[in-house]
Amino acid sequence: MKIEDILSKVDHTLLAQGAKWEDIRGVCDDGIKYRVASVCIPASYVKQAKEYVGDRLKICTVIGFPNGYSTTAVKVFEAADAVKNGADEIDMVINIGWAKDKRWDDLLEEIRSIKSACGDRILKVIIETCLLTDEEKVELCKIVSRSGADFIKTSTGFAGGGATREDVALFAANVEPHVRIKAAGGISSLKDAEDFIALGASRLGTSRIVKIVKNTDTDKSAY
Repeated sequence: MKIEDILSKVDHTLLAQGAKWEDIRGVCDDGIKYRVASVCIPASYVKQAKEYVGDRLKICTVIGFPNGYSTTAVKVFEAADAVKNGADEIDMVINIGWAKDKRWDDLLEEIRSIKSACGDRILKVIIETCLLTDEEKVELCKIVSRSGADFIKTSTGFAGGGATREDVALFAANVEPHVRIKAAGGISSLKDAEDFIALGASRLGTSRIVKIVKNTDTDKSAY
């Protein structure tokens, strides 16, 4: 697979708590240079980043992140605020406790409410696979399929586990065809990226792929 094809599926991510504007700006510069799908950054930097990149790059941010247990009203406000500030894509975290309590109708209604706040922007639903049973994952595939959301996403990367090949394959077998898949967390090599894409992921949440390509460019420039 061509590196350009992989990069076009990457949400180049920087969500570290201590990220400064200088860091965010660097991620945006790399995103433009390497033509990634988007940069995924904290909500507090969305307006500044969108003003900086204009139409050259999609800006993605996170809602209810990383724990997912904010109230629905708070998540809806976060999503609407992010859209107002210029976010092109929203990645929300579900309420994991509700999944454990089998409050499937509440989860469906929450996702639908956030999708409504997003309008025509892309919504990705993070279900945090490392905290769920396979039965719970399958049920959430059905809920996301019914919700109007655009993507189901594996992980935040903050819960002790990330994307696995098994989970991406499970998603591909259980979501409806209109729902796309984002693998995120622990994608550390081009082989990982190629494997997840082959299994059905059309987005990859990672900071490492661009770094690998940058290092390759640096090595080439030494000759």
